[in-house]
Amino acid sequence: MATSAAASRIDPAEMLKEAALRLFAEHGVEGVTVRQIAELAGQKNHAAVGYHFGSKEALVRAVIAHGARLIDELRNHHLDQLEARGGPETLFDVTRLLVQTSLLPANSPWSDCYNRFVVVLQLSNRQLFMDALEGRWNSGYLRCLDHVRRLLAPMPPAIVNQRLLFMGSSLGGILSARESQLADTSRPHPTWTDPATLDAVAAALAAILES
Repeated sequence: MATSAAASRIDPAEMLKEAALRLFAEHGVEGVTVRQIAELAGQKNHAAVGYHFGSKEALVRAVIAHGARLIDELRNHHLDQLEARGGPETLFDVTRLLVQTSLLPANSPWSDCYNRFVVVLQLSNRQLFMDALEGRWNSGYLRCLDHVRRLLAPMPPAIVNQRLLFMGSSLGGILSARESQLADTSRPHPTWTDPATLDAVAAALAAILES
C-alpha cells in the first residue's frame, strides 16, 4: 500500500511529489515555487515539474490523490477487518480507526506531512482538494461516517451532520498539530510520542459525537 523508499529514489515524479509535500506542509501551496520543489527533489532542470506533471496545480492534485489513496486503502483494509468481527460497536471504535488510519507508519513524508498539507490546503482551496479526490479516495471515510450515523440513529440527522462536521475538522486539526510538533526535533515531545495520546484523541472525537 505504501510507495517504497527505493522506488521514490529512482522515480523523478515520485521525488517531486515528496518534495512538494514537504514544502507545501511547511509553507503552503502558494508559498512554494516549482523551482524550490525541483531543487529539493534533486532535479537540476527546474522545468522538471512541468515536464512530469504539466503544471504546479497538476502536481498539487497528484500530491492530494497520492496521500489520500494511501490513507483510503489503509482505512478500508482495517474497516473490512473490523466489520468482519461484527464491529464497529461503539463510536470510539470508529474514531479510533479514523485516527489510526490517518497516519501512515514508516512512510515518510506521507506519514509526517500529509495531514498538515491537507489542513492548510483546505483553508485556502477546499474545492481543489475535493476535486482532486475525484470521488474515489475517501470511500473509507464515508464508510466510517455511515457507522457513526447508525450508532447515533436516535439523534436527529441534522444534529448528527453538525457533529460529524465538528469531528472531521477536529481530527484534521489535531493530527496536523501533532505533525507540526513532531517536526520540531530540537526538543522532546512526550505527549505526542506516547501511543496512549492517539487513543485520547479518539476518545475526545467520540465525545464530540455523543455529548
